[in-house]
Amino acid sequence: MKGDLFSSQHMVQPAVEPGMTIENAKCIKYAVNGEMYARQGAMIAHRGGLQFERKGQGVGGMLKRAVTGEGLPLMAARGQGEVWFAHEAQNCFIVEVEPGDQFTVNGRNVLCFDAALSYEIKTVKGSGIAGGGLFNSVFSGHGRLGLVCEGSPLVIPVSAQQPVYVDTDAVVGWTAHLQTSLHRSQSIGSMLRGGSGEAVQLMLQGEGFVVVRPSEATPQKAQQH
Repeated sequence: MKGDLFSSQHMVQPAVEPGMTIENAKCIKYAVNGEMYARQGAMIAHRGGLQFERKGQGVGGMLKRAVTGEGLPLMAARGQGEVWFAHEAQNCFIVEVEPGDQFTVNGRNVLCFDAALSYEIKTVKGSGIAGGGLFNSVFSGHGRLGLVCEGSPLVIPVSAQQPVYVDTDAVVGWTAHLQTSLHRSQSIGSMLRGGSGEAVQLMLQGEGFVVVRPSEATPQKAQQH
């Protein structure tokens, strides 16, 4: 067979070491040698001696409630082999979490991660009921975290002198030690007159980075995650 489809641009290559790598802009490859975790339904292909097990919701090591009350279903991949993950042709990125780090991420942006990483679902401090019941996954430990994002994300530095205000439907995640609270940018009178449509944002203060996607989650998208 010949043609552009069979060029090196599209042809996968054998993994040279275990773990997570970017296959292309829309896909992450994971060379499994033991165990790893991914969101259910994200596997698009695999080869080798792998077994997949659905991870239910519950307590202990099981998944807790996640984004806006919706579950973030996980699966475990065990054995030796290669597996490819993607989600709705969204762009893929890898975050290296090092000892002492914490990365708070919206569950809808989680694609896959190393079993060595610890995670728990936490309420975003200061969000309250007005923020839609914001819940995020907090990852810590030492390992790699694969993320998806609609479009190319913006990484915005946050400093004590310059807090950053983000739309709660657009935020992907942020680094440890940032403080969060809800910020109302409109007066009641402005809201009654229609306002700008951006009445409440999540304010982040401290020293670190916040990651924002270049689009807001629609109600339909939010329900799917």
